Amino acid sequence: MRLDKNRRRIDQIDRKVIELLNERANATVKIKNIKKKLKYDLYTPHREKEIYDNVLRVNKGPLSNESVKAVYREIMSGSLSLGEAVKVAYLGPPLTFTNLAAISKFGSSIDYLECDGIGEVFSEVDKARADYGVVPIENSIEGAVNYTFDMFVDSDLKICAEIYLEITHNIMSKNKDMKKIKRIYSHPQVFPQCRRWLEKNMPRAELIEVSSTAKAAGICAKEKNNACIASSLAAKKYALTILASSIEDTAHNVTRFLVIGRNSAEPTGDDKTSIMFSVKDRVGALHDILVPFKKNMLNMTKIESRPSKLKAWEYYFFVDLEGHYKDKKVKKALAELGKGCNYLKVLGSYPVGK
Repeated sequence: MRLDKNRRRIDQIDRKVIELLNERANATVKIKNIKKKLKYDLYTPHREKEIYDNVLRVNKGPLSNESVKAVYREIMSGSLSLGEAVKVAYLGPPLTFTNLAAISKFGSSIDYLECDGIGEVFSEVDKARADYGVVPIENSIEGAVNYTFDMFVDSDLKICAEIYLEITHNIMSKNKDMKKIKRIYSHPQVFPQCRRWLEKNMPRAELIEVSSTAKAAGICAKEKNNACIASSLAAKKYALTILASSIEDTAHNVTRFLVIGRNSAEPTGDDKTSIMFSVKDRVGALHDILVPFKKNMLNMTKIESRPSKLKAWEYYFFVDLEGHYKDKKVKKALAELGKGCNYLKVLGSYPVGK
C-alpha cells in the first residue's frame, strides 16, 4: 500500500513539473521574440552559465549536480527548439566525437547540420546557414588541431563557448576474433592516442586513416576482417562488437572543442579570452610582446604558434588568457600589446569550460 501511495505522489509531482516546464517554455518564447526584434543572439552562453549556477546553488540532493545539469541541458535545448530553432553545424558524420561534444553543450532537441570538414563548419556559420558551429581545437595527448587555428586567420567568426569532452577509444569489428583483423580504420589523431595498445595487441594490422571515427565505423560495418576505433555509440549504431574498451594509452584523454558564432559572449566573471597576433621579426620580440600580460597580472593558459603561410619564418601566435576582453585589465593589456604587433585579433571571450 505504501508503494501505491508513493507512486500516486510521484504522479502528482509529475503533473506539477509538466505545468511548470510549459510555463517556463512560454516565458522562453516571449524572450526569444524580444531577442528577435532586438536582433540579439538566441543562444547566450553567459545566461546559460548563470542558469546552471543558479540551479546548482539551490540543489540540496539527492540528485547530484551532474544529474541536475543534464536535466537542465535538455530543458534549455527544448526551449531553443521552440519557434525559430537554433541550428548547430558540426564536423560529421553523426556520432563523431565533435557531434557528441555538440550534444553535450546544446542537447538533443535542436537542429544539427552535418559538415564534411572544419572549413565547411566555418562556412556554414559565416553564411548564416547555421547559427553556431562546433570544431575541435586541441587534445590533451596529441595537442593542437592546426587546421582549426588556420581557419581563424581569415574568418571573422568569434569563439563564444568551449567544451571539454573526455574521450574513450574502443576497437570494434564484425569479426569477434581479434587475430583475424587485417586493417584498422580511424581518424588520424586517434592512432597516436592508442599507439602502445596497438603495438602490443595488433602489431601486424594496417592502420588506415579516414576523415572521422564515425566514417571508420561505417566502413567497418561492411567488411568482415577489418576493425575500427570509434565511440561505443558508433558500435551500437553499426552493430559492431567491441573487442576492447578504453584502449587509449593515457587516462584522462580530453579533447577541447570550440563553439563558434558571430558574436562573443558577455562577461560572467569566470571567462577566457582567445587572441591571435604576429610580431615584428627582431631579437626578443616575443618576450617583449608578452610583458603586458605580466604587467597587468593576467594568466596565459595557452600559447601556440602557426606559420603565416605568407612569408617564410613568419608566424602567428594564438594565446588564451584568463578574463574577458571587456575587463579593465584585459582591455589595458590588449591596448599595450597592439602597439608592438604587426597584427592583432581578438577571437572571442567566453565562459570557462568545465
